[in-house]
Amino acid sequence: MNDLSLPSVSVILPILNEERDLSNCISAILKQEYSGNIEIILALGPSKDRTTEIATELAKLDSRIKLVNNPSGQTATGLNLAIAKSIYEVICRIDGHSEISSRYIKTAVEIMIKQGAVNVGGLMYADSETGLQRTIAIAMRSKLGVGPSKFHTGGSAGESDTVYLGTFKKSAVIAAGGFDERYIRAQDWELNHRLRKQGGLIWFDPRLLVTYRPRNTLSKLAKQYFQYGRWRRVISRQHSRTVNFRYLAPPFTVIANLFSFLLSILISPIFLIPPLIYLSLVVIGGVVIAKKFIDRLLMPIVLVTMHISWGIGFITSPKNLLKS
Repeated sequence: MNDLSLPSVSVILPILNEERDLSNCISAILKQEYSGNIEIILALGPSKDRTTEIATELAKLDSRIKLVNNPSGQTATGLNLAIAKSIYEVICRIDGHSEISSRYIKTAVEIMIKQGAVNVGGLMYADSETGLQRTIAIAMRSKLGVGPSKFHTGGSAGESDTVYLGTFKKSAVIAAGGFDERYIRAQDWELNHRLRKQGGLIWFDPRLLVTYRPRNTLSKLAKQYFQYGRWRRVISRQHSRTVNFRYLAPPFTVIANLFSFLLSILISPIFLIPPLIYLSLVVIGGVVIAKKFIDRLLMPIVLVTMHISWGIGFITSPKNLLKS
């Protein structure tokens, strides 16, 4: 029996090519230890695998699962479509390649009520037991890989600029104008920025742990971090006061190493010292954060891929990337 004293929750998911993980993701949502009403809205993009077929079958099995078509396949558009279809005030965003713990929604709602927040979220816990994907997961949980970002590496509960995914007050999201559909990446950060500008509280709590399945190849990882860098540059142009060392470190590393290589060719091999120091730090850091021998071998390659891809994306991000 549902507890009418608890707020009802609309769980929204933008879905694209999630054949591998979608069933487990939805199963974790349906098994929530939450006695309030829950609906699940899947915004279906034009997947190239069996995702739409799987989603349709899941919806037939449980009336709480609703489908909405998202022809563009873009995340921000899918989220807005799902929000428009939702009927409840509390909006919980989940990704199709993520898994939440059995008390995730209950904990999120309790924190939202206690703190008076318009958005609460927690830890993006990258995890895998499989080969290179495991190494990438370890890198994504480390400060050496992603910097001092609490929603990647953890930290104490408190007010935050942004959080991973998030459980929102629908009225606050609508008042802020919803997700900006011009953003291909970083749409969460950008929305949270507007929520804070209108006086809303964004709250981080590490108890809200979401298991995230990272990319499983270096090419996919490079593409992902290249896009991260490109869209972080867009945010730095729109909101210049938000730029800090964490975001400037990768592009600085790319430029410094490039100049060092050029100067080593044109002037003296001594200019190779900075790149060698960087590689040494990456190798040593990889040994520290990885436990298995194979992960220690792969970690420097993974870390360099993340750093350099992000940095090149930031440097080459065109000014017209964000269309008006």
